[in-house]
Amino acid sequence: MPALTPDTIRTLTETLSDLIDYLRENPDPVEALALVEPPLDEYTGLPVQLADTLRALARALQDHPDIPRIAQGDLLITELRTAAWEQADQHTLHYILDDLRDLYGSNVASEPGCCWCR
Repeated sequence: MPALTPDTIRTLTETLSDLIDYLRENPDPVEALALVEPPLDEYTGLPVQLADTLRALARALQDHPDIPRIAQGDLLITELRTAAWEQADQHTLHYILDDLRDLYGSNVASEPGCCWCR
């Protein structure tokens, strides 16, 4: 695995910023949903990965021998773990995408038109 740097992680956040900008330009809904699906995947999407990142950071800090064992540090590590659980709960956004696809599909089928055209 190549070494991670702040710049490689910054590239990730810049890509997300590009996605946000694109979505603000009123793209085709089908394309927009397709672009948003990978970051909201229930297993590998951003909510799950951010939760795993927070848990891994908490573990790295807690296990590092140079980190002083003080109550304030323990509290902050606990808060990281709490934030991780809250992020993991956001995996349900994946199901919202399913519902949006269902809704969009039903709206396409019921577009205005005379009864003979539907």
